[in-house]
Amino acid sequence: MEYAGPRARKKTSTPSAKTYRFDARLNEDQKVLIQRAADIEGRTMTDFVLHSAETAAEKTIQERAIIILTARETEMFVDSILNPPEPGAVLRDAARQYKKRLGNR
Repeated sequence: MEYAGPRARKKTSTPSAKTYRFDARLNEDQKVLIQRAADIEGRTMTDFVLHSAETAAEKTIQERAIIILTARETEMFVDSILNPPEPGAVLRDAARQYKKRLGNR
């Protein structure tokens, strides 16, 4: 049987997504600190930095998220706060049951 070599194998993995390069300059203290943290987590320094940056970016975006409403949506929101609808039958029943339970304590 003839050996076909590694090139004869069919690729079963999907093509990877496009990657981009990111460079940063560190002083010695920063490098030592980041390398130590990466070692503790069992990651490469690159993986640690990328994971940490991604986590920080997601947190920043989530914390700074702003709800943008149209004029009509703003009007509807304010109206429902200032003029709430009357409670329905299910809510009234739940309130009665809650008050009844509190009375037994």
